[in-house]
Amino acid sequence: MTDQTDHPFKVSETDHLWIEMPDGVRLAGRLWRPVTQMPVPAILEYIPYRKTDMVRARDERNHPYFAAHGYACIRVDMRGSGDSEGHMPDMYAQAELDDARQVIKWLAAQPWCNGRVGMFGTSWGGTASLQASVNAPDALKAAIAVCATHDRFEDDIHYMGGCVLSDTFEWGATLPAILASPPTANVGTDWKALWKERIENLTFPLENWLREDGRGQYWRHGSVIHQADAISVPVLAIGGWSDRYSNSVMSLVDARPTQVWGVVGPWGHHYPDQGSPGPAVGFQKLALDWWDHWLKSDTSQTPNWPRLRVWLREYDDPKDFLSMATGKWIESGPTIQETKVQELSLSSLKSNTDHERWIVPADPTVGQSAGDTGYFGRAGGLPLDQNFDDSRSLVFETAPLTEDLIIYGSVVVRLHGETKDQPNQIIARLSDVNSDGVPARITYGVRNLSLDENLDRISPSAKTDAFNADIRFHSTAYRIRKGHRIRLAFSSSYWPLIHAAAPKGDLSLDDGELVLPLMANKPSDLSEPLPPAEDLPEEKSHFTSAADRLTRWNKTRDNCIEMGWRQPMVKTAFPQMGTVFSYETGMVHRLKTSDVVKQETNVDHKMIFERPDGTAEVSVSLTACSSLGHTTVDAELIVTWNKEIFMTRHWRKS
Repeated sequence: MTDQTDHPFKVSETDHLWIEMPDGVRLAGRLWRPVTQMPVPAILEYIPYRKTDMVRARDERNHPYFAAHGYACIRVDMRGSGDSEGHMPDMYAQAELDDARQVIKWLAAQPWCNGRVGMFGTSWGGTASLQASVNAPDALKAAIAVCATHDRFEDDIHYMGGCVLSDTFEWGATLPAILASPPTANVGTDWKALWKERIENLTFPLENWLREDGRGQYWRHGSVIHQADAISVPVLAIGGWSDRYSNSVMSLVDARPTQVWGVVGPWGHHYPDQGSPGPAVGFQKLALDWWDHWLKSDTSQTPNWPRLRVWLREYDDPKDFLSMATGKWIESGPTIQETKVQELSLSSLKSNTDHERWIVPADPTVGQSAGDTGYFGRAGGLPLDQNFDDSRSLVFETAPLTEDLIIYGSVVVRLHGETKDQPNQIIARLSDVNSDGVPARITYGVRNLSLDENLDRISPSAKTDAFNADIRFHSTAYRIRKGHRIRLAFSSSYWPLIHAAAPKGDLSLDDGELVLPLMANKPSDLSEPLPPAEDLPEEKSHFTSAADRLTRWNKTRDNCIEMGWRQPMVKTAFPQMGTVFSYETGMVHRLKTSDVVKQETNVDHKMIFERPDGTAEVSVSLTACSSLGHTTVDAELIVTWNKEIFMTRHWRKS
């Protein structure tokens, strides 16, 4: 029982309960309820990240706060994860989507619930909330999707523009480790049998992610953007410009402006109260206003909130880590109502090569200044000074601007070119160049030239020399100041973000247009400020010890470039439970540039669970090697209990 004097309700907590699915599989939940005799609305967070330990501390920032304000809040482990029964064959399997609807139905039927349910989450949980909002169950009245993907192929961590992201290998190692981790004694005395069965049935989803290399039905399943018209409940979409998933917010507001509101800050893959780069905002208060409007009464009244509240970025000196971003909050309607389009032909811009034949260099080393994609929200990894990469690229640049320009939405580059020896990818980067000539990357786009316009299948023109292709950049809100220049750079490699190295062949551009969505009018400041971030909960049940920053390196030796990072061991202790959860991750990329370009990515992920009944260690080591369009993946899972081997699994896919 918790009691916080400035909250309307005391809170009672149930650490473990079962919710049975129609097929008999039981899902595990952790429940917080306000102490009251009146039925209240319910709020669901539904993820595979282990309610008992892995994200227990994060859960305690959100759910007790909502419960203290009159909501029954539940955190449910997806089937095959944590303390839940069953097996998870892949992300967003049909059973996962069906289970979410069953949990919502179960919540609405409880005597302590008034029949009205909200759903929220970040990353996987935000995406699950979006998916549930499509032709939503009657009881679901509103959703909040934080750092969620609405397009699993184009705006997730697997592909970008039809090109493989190296992040997919990190997640390919991390997800099996999470699913192979032990249930707790909550499931009963035979928990080891459940653990063994879970590992025996463990799949290797990375195989699907690499095999399905066009958008197709596999990726369309669960991609809400293809069903935006069917979003049937109000959705608050929240993202961050430093996050890989930020496209979903503006895109969903434009696609469903009567049902979706958006907030985008400068941060990475975080809940906004932990937002970095800052400024962070008070997610819990922001969410509470949302829940109070849609769940506390049967209202159809549209709230008087702006459709979009976004951080308008400006130039920051490029560096790996930024504590606070330059810019300000603004508000607007959907971007399609707020912008005008300005087109600049490539021939009107100054280039670093002759116009007779604009050659895109086939340099596999371009991309070392790219930073991370924003996945996992790690501290550091922002894009660096772009001059290193731009010096190896085809570059176009404007004269110094005579007035400020505000880019608002998704930049598009239309290209007309020619290939030899079938180079199959092109990367475009848009930068803000200050008066000292230092470019800071604003946004970028990638395109696999062998795929058709919808990225579904091999294009009929892929076997010809000539090509026409549009590259759509990540959406943004960015002010380029008077006196700065706009730079557009092209390369056929972006290593190590894009896994495939540049092919040995010529790629040239005949012509092209840079299409800029510019804010048509002066930006409007927020009519009401966003709430400040709070340090929640006031009384914490845990403490965390970790190094402040990742260790990163970049070195070259014997025609081999090596880039890598390591997240030192992070430990979160829960003294009342006698439990300590620890994890560490490392990733190394190697590029050999001698006779044949070869690329290797190594990922190591380890999790340790120290409990009163013993200690489990789960580790996955993965190596992906690529050359000449062929990739081989080798991964090994090792699971120990009290330092003795419990089970191992090995996967080799080619």
